[in-house]
Amino acid sequence: MMDRFRMIFQYFQSNSESVMNGICGLLALASIKIYTCFDFSCPCLPWYNLAYGLGIMFVPPITLFVCGLILNRQYLVMLEEWRRPQGQRKKDLAVIRYMCFSIMQRAMVAPVVWIVVTLLDGKCLICAFSSSVDPEKFVGLANVSPVQVQQLLAKVPCKDDELMRNNTSRKAVSRYLRCWSQALGWSILLILIVAVFLARWLRPCFNQATLLQARHWSNYIDIEQKIFEETCCEHSRLFAHKCILHFFKSMRQEIKLHSFSLPRQGEGAEGGEDLLQGITDQDQVNKLLKMWYYEKPPLDISQVTQRHALGQERSSLPWADSPSTQSKFLQHTDV
Repeated sequence: MMDRFRMIFQYFQSNSESVMNGICGLLALASIKIYTCFDFSCPCLPWYNLAYGLGIMFVPPITLFVCGLILNRQYLVMLEEWRRPQGQRKKDLAVIRYMCFSIMQRAMVAPVVWIVVTLLDGKCLICAFSSSVDPEKFVGLANVSPVQVQQLLAKVPCKDDELMRNNTSRKAVSRYLRCWSQALGWSILLILIVAVFLARWLRPCFNQATLLQARHWSNYIDIEQKIFEETCCEHSRLFAHKCILHFFKSMRQEIKLHSFSLPRQGEGAEGGEDLLQGITDQDQVNKLLKMWYYEKPPLDISQVTQRHALGQERSSLPWADSPSTQSKFLQHTDV
């Protein structure tokens, strides 16, 4: 069982889209759970019912939408890609549009679930629009003065109120508004299902190459940012290790007085210099990060691979490392 959970966890770690889909599902479930646990109590006042009902219906979805954007790592990646300077790499607006659409699509799941659930339940719409119902449609409210009608309609959501406890008009108005609320909720749900169906069904009719390219390069930008951050962390660890070793070597006498064990002369040096790549002070690190932001390298590794292959070919020659061969080569070149 633990191995299965470990495999699932590693899959979510390696797949950014799966993580985002999981977060969207959790936010959608959280929105349903929050609504069911929420103690809905309409104020039953003519001027406050509308604000309270619409506030409960639309303020939490906005909060869930913002949370969906914050929790989505690709949102920050998209903003960085959109706002970064041109540098040596051109910006692809198709990739940015694809990332924006996928982010908005995932962030809208939880708000839409909240709105549909509130409409199917009907309490918010009854509270918001109970004072806006035409009293002539109901027999019990036809012969009542306008002031009393407004007070009675505002009390419709409060079934435990003394004025509405045995009033048959309250049940009629409540059923009427709940019917409209549920009809609107099911209509929105049907429209969403049809839209998703049409999007899936009509996708093969459009150019798949453009979509495939946009998806590929959006994943590349995400992976590139992750690898850059991991490389920076590795460099920071090695940089800190070198600084600490230098500090302990400079304080050798004090360390001996306190009976601390000193590191060996060559400990930690193997492989560290290669990973540091000659970047050994703060100014160089800051310059590297600044160049990464302003002048990202072009998406062309052909020169790097050619240079690497040429270096391997030269190193594989039997006379490449011979001092006599090098001296002869220098003599010929000097001529």
